[in-house]
Amino acid sequence: MDTEAQHTERDRSSTTEERSRSARVSGPEARPGNDALPRTEPEGGPRTGPEERRAAAGGWTWRRTGFVGGACVVFLLLLSHFVMQPFLIPSGSMEPTLHVGDRILVDKLAYRFGDRPRRGDVVVFDGTGSFLQEPAGQNPVTGLLHGAAAALGLAEPAETDFVKRVVGVGGDRVVCCDKDGRLTVNGVPVEERYVLLGDAPSKVPFDIVVPQGALWVMGDHRSQSSDSRDHLGQPGGGMVPVEQVVGRADWIAWPFGRWSEVPPTGAFDAVPAPAAGGHG
Repeated sequence: MDTEAQHTERDRSSTTEERSRSARVSGPEARPGNDALPRTEPEGGPRTGPEERRAAAGGWTWRRTGFVGGACVVFLLLLSHFVMQPFLIPSGSMEPTLHVGDRILVDKLAYRFGDRPRRGDVVVFDGTGSFLQEPAGQNPVTGLLHGAAAALGLAEPAETDFVKRVVGVGGDRVVCCDKDGRLTVNGVPVEERYVLLGDAPSKVPFDIVVPQGALWVMGDHRSQSSDSRDHLGQPGGGMVPVEQVVGRADWIAWPFGRWSEVPPTGAFDAVPAPAAGGHG
């Protein structure tokens, strides 16, 4: 038997195995001082949770859903604060035009660019200083949460917010009533077809001149409306400063069966502008 040939064959096999091992450990694990074990992955690929698997598959995760939901709420709050606010009608003072539970859309830009409230407009305003002399105290946190819900039309408006119809603007003389029981503005009788059927224009007689920069407002359900008439003897005389107007009610958005524009009125079309220098 040729032993020398056997030794030569074994030497060649050893050399081949050493080269193979050298090739396998080449890379980061083979660098001097790096004694880290090579990384291994579990059978079937890396393990991931349900969130990661849904994200990898292009589905929605709770985190993504929460982020999108929060962004939508912020957008709606900004839209409500600056452009268009939903407003929940809490009482029947504007029937039949607006019903309890209606959600109207209030255009906050209606009077921002030089335009002013007109006779017949249905407006939302802050009654602080005119209808309410002092705002009611409230817990700040509760007030913040309620304000956010009200801004989205999910809760009743603040106690300082009111919705009424503009009957007189600056300089107008508004009188109730003439010999036929009609309200007059600047001497012209007004046919108020929007007033609830069976209601008198007013059971409280009055004769007032609206100061410049103010409004005289009344509800369409006259017998159930607390409006300018109820504050005649108080500071301000029931007049609402124009700067306190939040916006104009343009649409009834909810319920869907009542989706419509807030009906405009031509009741004041024949009313002339107030006399220069006011009324005597």
